[in-house]
Amino acid sequence: MKLLLTGCTGFIGRELIPLLIKEGHSLTVISRQSKGKIQTIPNEQNINFIQMNPAESSSWDKEEIQNSLKSCEGVINLAGEPIAEKRWTTDHCKEITNSRIETTKNLIKSLRNLRKPPKVLINASAIGFYGSNPQTEFTEENIQGDDFLANLCKEWESSAKNKPRATRLLIVRIGIVLAKDGGALGKMLPIFRAGLGGPIGDGKQWMSWIHRTDLCNLINESVKNSAWSGVVNGVAPNPVRMNEFSNSLGQVLGRPSLFAVPAPILKLILGDGARVVLEGQNVQTQRLNKLKFKFNFPMINEAFKSILA
Repeated sequence: MKLLLTGCTGFIGRELIPLLIKEGHSLTVISRQSKGKIQTIPNEQNINFIQMNPAESSSWDKEEIQNSLKSCEGVINLAGEPIAEKRWTTDHCKEITNSRIETTKNLIKSLRNLRKPPKVLINASAIGFYGSNPQTEFTEENIQGDDFLANLCKEWESSAKNKPRATRLLIVRIGIVLAKDGGALGKMLPIFRAGLGGPIGDGKQWMSWIHRTDLCNLINESVKNSAWSGVVNGVAPNPVRMNEFSNSLGQVLGRPSLFAVPAPILKLILGDGARVVLEGQNVQTQRLNKLKFKFNFPMINEAFKSILA
């Protein structure tokens, strides 16, 4: 298929783009960065690169992107500024929001103007949709929470739902994505390898995670399979508490997991963004079970061994 990709030149795209190329898809990749600065894009003949800011509506009027839209058969929209890497200042919250909402609104507006819209749209969301509650097990059936991230995810998903009637939509509420070259695990590895790692906060909060390979396989399958629509939780079937997450990582690395990171220190560094790590969620995926998706890494120990082999 001819696929248009947004937000796929970073942490997830490093594995997703090579997988889609291997599957025989022809890709148009949109990024705010120049191609020379992006390591995720191999020098393949079937990759077209467009540098633009998808959150700016005028960017979508350019002839190059309009031609790509007219010929594309599927869209993967993962665009969004990282959530838990900086303090949630007013400006950063605006950037977090605009990178998702404005990009998705601009994309959907462009798709609705097409004479022949794409067959499928895969749109990212996050498990932050559910809010945080240590006693609740969340599935795709739960209603949204009521905090900054929950409201952001609701608006994000609502924007995507305005897609053309003929376009199949799958929304993936993504959990904590694990790989060694980025994300939460990428930040934790140097500390654990130095023997200074340990749980964050009280260690009792839930970590709903997914190996990056499984997430990429999930997205790839959803492109091909017309039965995949609606909402799925992009999480492994076995969430763990932070204590188990830290202990398992320490065991695989052969390092102790002793030095807890106190919540006040994390709040000092990340501000409100620390809530993502400190509160956590126990999220299950009923839909992926019904779709018979097979995880390569359903258990946290298996995931860590694969990532750190």
